[in-house]
Amino acid sequence: MLKSTTTTKTVCYHCGEFCEEETILVDDKQFCCTGCKLVYEILKENNLCTYYSFEGTPGKSKKNEAIGHRYAYLDTESIAEKLIIFKNKNSTHVRFHIPKMHCSSCIWLLEHLSRLDKGVLQNQVNFIQKELFIVFDPKITSLRKLVELLDRIGYEPELNLEQIQQKIKKKKSKIRIYKIGLAGFAFGNIMLLSFPEYFSGGVYNGEDFRKIFGFLNLFLAIPVFFFSANEFMINAWKGIQQKTINIDVPIAIGIIAMFLRSSFEIISGTGAGFFDSMTGLVFFMLLGRNFQDKTYDWLSFDRDYKSYFPISVTRIKNSKSEEPVTVSDLKINDRLRIHHLEIIPADSLLVEDYASIDYSFVTGESNPVNCLKGERIYAGGKLIGSTAEVIVQREVSQSYLTQLWNRSNDKGISISYFQKISAAISKWFVIITLTIATASAIYWYSLDINKSINAFTSVLVIACACALALSAPFTFGNMLRILGKKGIYLKSAFVIERLADVHTIVFDKTGTLTESNNVAITYKGNEIPDEHLDAIESIAACSSHPLSKLLAKHLHSNKKCLKVNYILEHPGKGIEGDIKNHHYSLGSYDFIVGINHEKKDKQKHTSIFIKIDECTIGYFQFNNQYRHGLKSTIEKLQKDNYKTAIITGDHEGEKMILENIFSSTSEIKFNQSPQNKLDYIKHLQKHGDKILMVGDGLNDAGALMQSNIGLTISQDINNFSPACDGIVLNDQFNNLPALLSFAKSGIRIVIISFIISIAYNVIGLYFAIQGTLSPVIAAILMPISTSSLVLYTVIASSLKARKLGLS
Repeated sequence: MLKSTTTTKTVCYHCGEFCEEETILVDDKQFCCTGCKLVYEILKENNLCTYYSFEGTPGKSKKNEAIGHRYAYLDTESIAEKLIIFKNKNSTHVRFHIPKMHCSSCIWLLEHLSRLDKGVLQNQVNFIQKELFIVFDPKITSLRKLVELLDRIGYEPELNLEQIQQKIKKKKSKIRIYKIGLAGFAFGNIMLLSFPEYFSGGVYNGEDFRKIFGFLNLFLAIPVFFFSANEFMINAWKGIQQKTINIDVPIAIGIIAMFLRSSFEIISGTGAGFFDSMTGLVFFMLLGRNFQDKTYDWLSFDRDYKSYFPISVTRIKNSKSEEPVTVSDLKINDRLRIHHLEIIPADSLLVEDYASIDYSFVTGESNPVNCLKGERIYAGGKLIGSTAEVIVQREVSQSYLTQLWNRSNDKGISISYFQKISAAISKWFVIITLTIATASAIYWYSLDINKSINAFTSVLVIACACALALSAPFTFGNMLRILGKKGIYLKSAFVIERLADVHTIVFDKTGTLTESNNVAITYKGNEIPDEHLDAIESIAACSSHPLSKLLAKHLHSNKKCLKVNYILEHPGKGIEGDIKNHHYSLGSYDFIVGINHEKKDKQKHTSIFIKIDECTIGYFQFNNQYRHGLKSTIEKLQKDNYKTAIITGDHEGEKMILENIFSSTSEIKFNQSPQNKLDYIKHLQKHGDKILMVGDGLNDAGALMQSNIGLTISQDINNFSPACDGIVLNDQFNNLPALLSFAKSGIRIVIISFIISIAYNVIGLYFAIQGTLSPVIAAILMPISTSSLVLYTVIASSLKARKLGLS
């Protein structure tokens, strides 16, 4: 490898900055410092030089930086614990905020960290939030080594241990207010000093005053140019450095053109300049952006877990009483009772002697982890087996349930259809705008210099792709907010897009079509002693099945739940467990008695059979009450041309009732295991159907995940299922037709807003190229057009929601 130094001033291959002092030459590539050279060599050594093919000079300068022992404190376990969000023997999870992440090259490099550190098992980039999620093997690498690696390649994470204890909020700077004030002051005074020019038609005989007023205008314009307008210049320059043309480039060009032309006219005495237009442009552009920011803040859709993650848990008030609470109300040191298959909502300490935790939601590994008393159990884990008591150790806002939900089941979707469209249009928008502005200026230059300046600047200012880019996020964001208030919680905007594309709806029966809180339960069989009833209640409480939960509620006494020594649930069949030297089995006829078609055919009602040790003693019969308004809901769906089907694990005892509710064209399948349900969804998809699966999220989790969209109907919201794309509260089931109609309306609103945005730009450009539109008026119209379009999407979606009864 050839290395040499020279004094020629060149641009660094890595960061794009000028090599002020020396140039380091490596492989015929120039670098401004040893740090940039080192990053290049690291990337080359690991075959990661594709990094430079996405954006030219995408790196960050590493001049005058030395790592040394800066991160030695991360070796301290108590400090590292504050940054770690999950750990076990095989993996540790951390999340970093990376302020210097700025382009596609950054994303590509950060997503390939495993090639720079073999200990990195998994990593995921959130570009909008500038966050990097990493799973690493603590036996191979460490938190300190990862942070040092990120620093070496130019992506130093922001490690503020105080902020780790709370959600980081962006601080609003007051600098823009000062910029607006300065620009407004200068604009007003320049207009005042330009009155002689205005009223004389450009011919003013007081030459002395004319020169004085001209230089006063220049004096007032200079701070506006260098201070008030600097955010346009800085943003434009950053784009140019990355070899991209952002929306601030044409605005910056227009401001520079007016400032230089006006300065020349004032100094040379050949004219009055355009400082009134320039300062007015800056003033109204800043005012417009501030108005946009206020509008966006008011319509903020950056939802945290409380906005769409309606889990409730059981908090122990004292030794005898319990209460359901939402996760947002949990506090450190709260004592919780977690039931079988419930999600642990916050990092906690285990109080029980023993518990088995399934971390597949967190790590993807299905093998349960055995935890002992006093051990930390992490948010997102799922309890397997007997109920357990835990003590909350960390605020719920520190947990990452929301991130896990979004990561658990993205179904291959990485970017929405509308994002692709807006990205494709925006890519050429600025280039076309610059071309039109230049052509207009050239055309008018020989005819009227004033019109030439006006046309050039007005075209650059009034053309804006912001409205195009913001239409979909604000439409879907407002829809998510409206639905959340109604009790319909969707994972993301992608869900709305996919809901609009559905044409087949598959329902589970128990807990979905039936009323979970309005079921008559009767017992038939041998008398059961109280001690066995208490045991049956404790076993049923450990089950995730809706019928088991109804039975536990039916048998509930004020006594403390008995300790279950052994528990095993057979999905779709039943559950068994040991309490005080007795073995209890609860489940279907086939599971408890065995297959006997002659007797089974006589069972016309849903039942849970009971076996104690080896003796079947009887069964609890459930007289299902179907949801009020179910028939009309299904008729609405079928009227809207949706195909419907039912898959249930129950027997055919209620077949005639279901056939009366659903049409003859609806397929109804009984005695379906969880695997049968999954296979049925796959079968429909093979024939081109786009499936919406509606279930309870427990025995149909596989079908929910396989379907194009999976919605969970939640009664007590303790049973959150990571497999679902949305949670629908129990009383909102009959709004399913309205939800699907709302999703289709959202697509139409976005398309209309796209058309309006394009029309805005065409009409604005029509007047701008004629040179009759003042840059100041253009500066006023541009943010108004953007904000009005955003408000249109919000108002239109809100009105549609009201019409459908969703608000």
